[in-house]
Amino acid sequence: MKKLGGLLAGALAVAAIGSAAAQDQSSAMISPPKVLTITREFVKPGKAGTMHDKTESAFVQAMSRAKWPTHYLGVNSLSGKSRSLFFTGYESFEAWEKDTMATQKNTALAAALDHAAVVDGDLLDELDMGVFVYSQEYSLNPPAEHATPATRYFEISVYHVKPGHHKEWDDGVKMVLATYQKALPEAHWACYEGAYGAPEGTYLFITARKSASEIDTDFAHNKDFASAMGEEGMKKLDELAAASIQSSETNLFMLNPKMSYVPDEWIKADPDFWKPAAPAAAPKKPAEKTGTGQ
Repeated sequence: MKKLGGLLAGALAVAAIGSAAAQDQSSAMISPPKVLTITREFVKPGKAGTMHDKTESAFVQAMSRAKWPTHYLGVNSLSGKSRSLFFTGYESFEAWEKDTMATQKNTALAAALDHAAVVDGDLLDELDMGVFVYSQEYSLNPPAEHATPATRYFEISVYHVKPGHHKEWDDGVKMVLATYQKALPEAHWACYEGAYGAPEGTYLFITARKSASEIDTDFAHNKDFASAMGEEGMKKLDELAAASIQSSETNLFMLNPKMSYVPDEWIKADPDFWKPAAPAAAPKKPAEKTGTGQ
């Protein structure tokens, strides 16, 4: 939110990001994991694009060769500071621990990942990692939160709640949830609360988008939210936002298939996006004659 009503009414929302453990193999969907790790890479000016795609593909290739069961999604920023985010989900902190230890024990995979990290590190200004836990209470329409092979964008809104003002925050979010359920029942998002690597009182709202046209639709429905909330309701929501929100920011990210290690079901569902065929090589020109008569 620019404020509590503005952010959520502006179709903020938290994306359902992927984990192997939370994957529905039959539908090629990934439901919101209970524990979500987010690695942020801030890329040096001029080092993004094809150059960064190449270094990141080394991680994907290493995981593919090892047939590793844990998958992740990579996205690039379309707003804000140039950066790439990598989402990996787990069913529990214990599952995260087991995956980490198994990776370390696989010497071939660990060595390949270490080498890829060194090469990739030359392109980065900064790198950090946060760990977040799923908040079912603040999420909307869980059945619709699944990320799918058709996902192309993620809207990510970050809220920092003022210390000592969680009650106002809780009241405001619940007002927004109730109004969406009434006025825009098709709306959906997943919410995550910061556990490690983020200031206390950090909440993420992420929405998976199939196309940018969905953003246009949401903005067009802002008036429906305000109408359902009513003048007095909007005034109350503004007061709760002012009392509880220290800062907020919303950014848009595009999913990058070259930086993502996704399940085979996703590749089969949309091979043109997830694993496009390599362009055909240009035919070789016949060798020119030397003119020596030989």
